Amino acid sequence: MKREDIKVAVLRIEGTNCEEESYRAFKKLGADAEKVHLKQLLGMDVTDDEKRDLKDFDTVMIPGGFSAGDYIRAGAIFGARLKSGLGEELKSFVKTGKPVLGVCNGFQVLVESGILPSLNGKITDVPEAALETNDSNKFECRPTLLKVENNSKCVFTKEYEKGETVLFPSAHAEGKFVVDSEEKIEKLKDNGQIIFTYTNPEGTTPGYPWNPNGSMEDIAGICNPEGNVLGLMPHPERVFDKYTNPDWTRKAEEHSKGDGKLIFESVIKYIEENY
Repeated sequence: MKREDIKVAVLRIEGTNCEEESYRAFKKLGADAEKVHLKQLLGMDVTDDEKRDLKDFDTVMIPGGFSAGDYIRAGAIFGARLKSGLGEELKSFVKTGKPVLGVCNGFQVLVESGILPSLNGKITDVPEAALETNDSNKFECRPTLLKVENNSKCVFTKEYEKGETVLFPSAHAEGKFVVDSEEKIEKLKDNGQIIFTYTNPEGTTPGYPWNPNGSMEDIAGICNPEGNVLGLMPHPERVFDKYTNPDWTRKAEEHSKGDGKLIFESVIKYIEENY
């Protein structure tokens, strides 16, 4: 598939606020990106010209923000709307191998809707994990260092080097990834689903504030067992360009591109080569 023919849906509802940066990231790489409201996919309160069909898109991104005010739990209402209105279409979309990316609130939505972690390869009716309130009990907004744990499993990380450290900013109050058993953690490891972990400048166990939320096993991002769905708490779209890295003027020689650019480049190349 030619790059300019790749159709990207950046999905939004009331309260999402990172759709513009996410949209621009895909557009800068030459893809045909569009900001799509959930109602357009549901055919609710829109004209015929505004209606969209999920199957017509090659990849979907659920961006960050505070969808529906994050009432009940972060991402819970957005996730419920997805399941009730697009449940079967979404299952089919994922099953066919099309990529889905959820960042920050988008990660919360993927967990709430049972799309992640999908430990047994199935989208579940009840969440298998949670993104709880940060250990600090406050909103954490800071640059975070991430280690790339797996670059072969996930279609969003194939352009990174395994083991490399990248800087993505975090901005969340409910980012603590937890599961209810050690067995599930081991399953994530065995499946190769842990894609990003928090680290520190020394590359050791980070602790606070390098792990800004207290996630189990310092998990910052996971994929499904097939590798075509990625959920990630820190924001790669905010460091797509090198000049948005906080130290780019001091270390210009280290920044030929923004650390987050390869998330988007990886998935675009994947689609180019496979569809």
